[in-house]
Amino acid sequence: MESTALLQKVTAGMAFRGTPASLLSSSSASSHVARIKLGSRSVIRAVSRLSGLTVKATHLNAYGFGTMPHNSTALKTVNKAVAVKTETGSTATAQQGHELLLFEALREGLEEEMERDPTVCVIGEDVGHYGGSYKVTKGMAEKFGDLRLLDTPIAENSFTGMAIGAAMTGLRPIVEGMNMGFLLLAFNQIANNCGMLHYTSGGQFTIPIVIRGPGGVGKQLGAEHSQRLESYFQSVPGLQMVACSTPYNAKGLMKAAIRSENPVILFEHVLLYNLKERIPDEEYVLCLEEAELVRPGQDITILTYSRMRHHVLQAVKTLVSKGYDPEVIDIRSLKPFDLFAIGNSVKKTHKVLIVEECMRTGGIGASLRAAIMENFFDELDAPIGCLSSQDVPTPYAGPLEDLTVVQPPQIVFAVEQLCKH
Repeated sequence: MESTALLQKVTAGMAFRGTPASLLSSSSASSHVARIKLGSRSVIRAVSRLSGLTVKATHLNAYGFGTMPHNSTALKTVNKAVAVKTETGSTATAQQGHELLLFEALREGLEEEMERDPTVCVIGEDVGHYGGSYKVTKGMAEKFGDLRLLDTPIAENSFTGMAIGAAMTGLRPIVEGMNMGFLLLAFNQIANNCGMLHYTSGGQFTIPIVIRGPGGVGKQLGAEHSQRLESYFQSVPGLQMVACSTPYNAKGLMKAAIRSENPVILFEHVLLYNLKERIPDEEYVLCLEEAELVRPGQDITILTYSRMRHHVLQAVKTLVSKGYDPEVIDIRSLKPFDLFAIGNSVKKTHKVLIVEECMRTGGIGASLRAAIMENFFDELDAPIGCLSSQDVPTPYAGPLEDLTVVQPPQIVFAVEQLCKH
């Protein structure tokens, strides 16, 4: 019973193109059960096409796509099918360059920028001779000295404020949070100073600062160490947010963030640090505002980022074996969204599924869905699907932790339901 209750999630607001009434949802904080307001019989008929949905109760399942089958055959994923149709983005460097783990790619990008610009420095706990909690700065204190790799006490609010002051005077500090959840202690500095000082000073100051560190749901790290802060910071004016998902874009986004005149938060996922990929030998810098087309397709647009990119690609193997042709986009830029790339894809497929590890209430998916509805509503042939983590503290127990995060079988099921429209 506990597992069943844990799987309940709030369904998101949906609207069908061409229907005379909107389909609205609201949630109860006590039960997390969605109530769908149906304005006409035509909408009821449209909703009833979702398998497993009883019109009388108007309750969707935990992910808003009807009743998910419980038999093992329905949940089986295919591991040998081809997920990527053509080489695009980070896969285009197949036979050239050098192989790096993701944390090594971050280090290489950081080291190149510190060699190029003497104003770049790193501030945080254990970033010096210890090399950082995930070894992103390993060996750099010996090369650049203690003042450019500045170890701090356990005082996030203080050293983040110090870094903002350093940025105002002309330095380019990188603040490493030992865990992104700890940066909640510096929320005041990031929100009231980092994001706003350029504006409130009338343009007298720029704040070229990068705030980065490990976050996301790991492997039994507990609720406090499994935070996804993108939902916290997305509404703060003046901040840019990007999320890396491969060694290639980790290095490119790191270099771009350091060179930016804006404050940038770079989200790294704790489970992706040991992801290995071949990246180019020559220097490259990615655009902070561009999404990456991971896999072109025709049937549906799947928008994702960070760790969920890899869950989506695993699900795509199964979908391709079943005859579907999904388009996968790693949005990378969490603020602002690359609505040009997203819009072009929506105009081609007319169906959208968002897959995120962020929380469902007030998360990146909610903002992205609102942006798509506002700008591309007439292009949609089906409600926008959104698979998100549950609105519960992340459990320590491994099986329960897995239940709170979107898994590949749920992505397969959601795509199958949306493609019925």
